[in-house]
Amino acid sequence: MARPQRTLPEPAAMIVAPQPEPVDVGATVLRAGGNALDATIAAALVQGVVDPLMCGLGGFALLHLAAPDTEPVVYDGLGRVPGSATPDLWADRVLGETSDGFGFIVRDFVNESGPTSVLVPGTLRTLADAHATHGRLPWDDLVRPAIALARAGWLVRPHVATVFTQDERRYGRMDFAEKLALTPDGRRLYLRDDGTPKRLGERVVNPELAEVLDLVARDPNSLYEGELAGVVADAVTRDGGLLTVSDLRSFHTQQCAAMRAGYRGWGVGVPAPPGGGTYLLQALALLERLMPAPPDVRHNDAEHLRLLAEVMKTALRDRDRYAGDPDFPGDPAHAAGTGEAPPDLLDPARLDALADAIRSGQRVRIERLPAGDSRHTTHVSTVDADGMTVALTHTLGNPSGYLPPGTGFMLNGGMSTFDPRPGRANSLAPGKRRLSTMSPTLLFDADDPTRPVGTLGAPGASWIGPGILQVVSNLLDWGMGTQEAVAAPRIAATGDAIDISNRIPTCVEDALTADGYEVRRSPLSYAFAGVHAITAFDGRLRGGADPQRDGYAAGVPADELP
Repeated sequence: MARPQRTLPEPAAMIVAPQPEPVDVGATVLRAGGNALDATIAAALVQGVVDPLMCGLGGFALLHLAAPDTEPVVYDGLGRVPGSATPDLWADRVLGETSDGFGFIVRDFVNESGPTSVLVPGTLRTLADAHATHGRLPWDDLVRPAIALARAGWLVRPHVATVFTQDERRYGRMDFAEKLALTPDGRRLYLRDDGTPKRLGERVVNPELAEVLDLVARDPNSLYEGELAGVVADAVTRDGGLLTVSDLRSFHTQQCAAMRAGYRGWGVGVPAPPGGGTYLLQALALLERLMPAPPDVRHNDAEHLRLLAEVMKTALRDRDRYAGDPDFPGDPAHAAGTGEAPPDLLDPARLDALADAIRSGQRVRIERLPAGDSRHTTHVSTVDADGMTVALTHTLGNPSGYLPPGTGFMLNGGMSTFDPRPGRANSLAPGKRRLSTMSPTLLFDADDPTRPVGTLGAPGASWIGPGILQVVSNLLDWGMGTQEAVAAPRIAATGDAIDISNRIPTCVEDALTADGYEVRRSPLSYAFAGVHAITAFDGRLRGGADPQRDGYAAGVPADELP
């Protein structure tokens, strides 16, 4: 018997995110006449309600947007170090680096938890600035769904329950259950009467956050120049933190052109440093030089994974040595240890030499402090019927656990990713932007470089670059469909070992081990960042939601749009 033919209408617009509520809200905004940015903003604000350890008003963001007849632009709202911080703030408290490479361990966790760990948040200003230029629907309309959800409550989903109970001590960080208990508001909102985190299916109602969001709906600048700025800064200062009203008032987003390079003839656009784009472009350039065409290599065989791992380690080594805020250009030279200016990481001759070294069998070693990825980030990708394409990654970084009393939202713990040792590429300095692995990425047509054909990004901190790298390769090297590309088994090399997902065959693991690699098998079937993507290679929108999270891709057909 023949299979039934597809009768569902083709989507004219689409949104994908790691949680169901923001996808639902974003699709509703598209049906109401909003563009891709409007849908992304509404979804992001809802994410701040339903994933309170991932993101929210107290976090920071990178937003990458391409629209017809305009140049692609990145809105950089990465968190900044408060003005009163000094490079040696915690120099006498350094204990080491986390084993997964995401942050530094300081005595008593003061760089990652509580008010002392807070950077100037940038998410809300990022969304508001982008909306002022590119939005279509009124700002107030985009905030209302988040207000309603905070007031009515939401159910703890599988991934949220996992995060609430996750063992972070094994990496050298404080457990999240401990952070939820740091403040009275955190205990009331997220813990049960016995002090344990709320469980799968239990409801979280947050009326204080609803009131704050109502204020934000009326004044998107309230956190920076209005009533909310005073409430937040006064609480942080009173409890011993560094954030002040002056820090909030002086915060601004940077709007700049994306970095762009080619891969197999397609265009790849990424955010510039201190965003994570250089890692991705360098890794893609090396992979393009190294990977043989099928059938000389098979997807996820031992040679393919060896090449991937060495590419990842090479790009990570350069990132660790040289990456920092380019507004502080003197710092990277110290990290190199030579006193010389850092190299051009995308210089073709240098890339050729690095590829030759990998081809010859040389192996990169990743040096870390003795003790090495907060996965507490989230992403939205959206495409509308007019071709506007948006990728937004936003985060609390390493969530601080600190909720300013009566506000209902948690502030970031972004100070933990700065090197507490002075004189390094990523050392603390007043006003310095946080170095980020976030890389909201756009793909462009091979024949028409102005036309976006893909938007993707991921939560996953030090796993973000490896995750996006593999999905881009799955799409452009292996010809996978979008959902297949994001769901395919992945690896990560963020240290000397190769971490593999549980769906990598044992014979491949054995071959890598026989070749002298330390291989660590994850118990997770879907591991290493949560990549979410939309593609339009043939003019047809296709979405992919990483199965490790709880979201999905929603398409909206033309007859449901205004």
